[in-house]
Amino acid sequence: MSSLRFTKMQGLGNDFVVVDGVRQQVSLDATTLRRLGDRHFGVGFDQLLLVEASDTPGIDFRYRIFNADGSEVEQCGNGARCFARFVVDQGLTDKTEIAVETARGVIYPRLEAGGDVTVDMGAPRFVPADVPFVADADAVMHELDVGGETVAITVVSMGNPHAVQVVSDVNGGAVERLGAAIENHPRFPARVNAGFMQVLARDEIALRVHERGAGETLACGTGACAAVVAGIRRGLLDATVRVHTRGGDLSIRWAGDGQPVLMTGPAVTVFDGVIAL
Repeated sequence: MSSLRFTKMQGLGNDFVVVDGVRQQVSLDATTLRRLGDRHFGVGFDQLLLVEASDTPGIDFRYRIFNADGSEVEQCGNGARCFARFVVDQGLTDKTEIAVETARGVIYPRLEAGGDVTVDMGAPRFVPADVPFVADADAVMHELDVGGETVAITVVSMGNPHAVQVVSDVNGGAVERLGAAIENHPRFPARVNAGFMQVLARDEIALRVHERGAGETLACGTGACAAVVAGIRRGLLDATVRVHTRGGDLSIRWAGDGQPVLMTGPAVTVFDGVIAL
């Protein structure tokens, strides 16, 4: 019987199992991932992060992201911060700013002096085909029919797909009523992360996100980036916004079209462990 060394981490309550694929051989199929992700019979996580060496010049690491249902996804903001904290704390690098290859491009996490991590998440994309989203034309807002209810969404790719809508109260039941239906809507061929944003001020929002393949989580980093970008494009928000999630706060900055989104927030190690496979 083989065993797997791992570290449990969390970013605003969005929890991860981080696996060092540099110093140990790792083979994870969908069945093993679902078992590890089970909160009763395994370790439990929203996503599993696999750290790998990169063969690309100028890139420090490669990282892969798996949901608790065994599916692989392209990007994870809270995970990126935990990834950066992990490789430094584990002695895999002595850099405070690293280049990390993901399935949808390179990101640049930076460890701040106070312990938070800032991640350059790259520039958002809005063309429906890039999300992907089935639409007749590019627009800031699209109407989506969800079970007979029409909602106005802004679609954004942060390396993974997001559909953001503005609600009057994030606790008003829209997440529970619409989250799964939007995630699996046929106009999103690769499914989608459904964000529900309440605008509190031009520099402050409350946010809940139903994540693709994981359900609602306590926080979603790429969801926070997508929500702020959507709010700025709709003329509702300024360039720097405090995002209140159920797990805590993030600071998101976006200077406009063509510019990267910068996300700052905590990353915390919970415990190290070994599990028999």
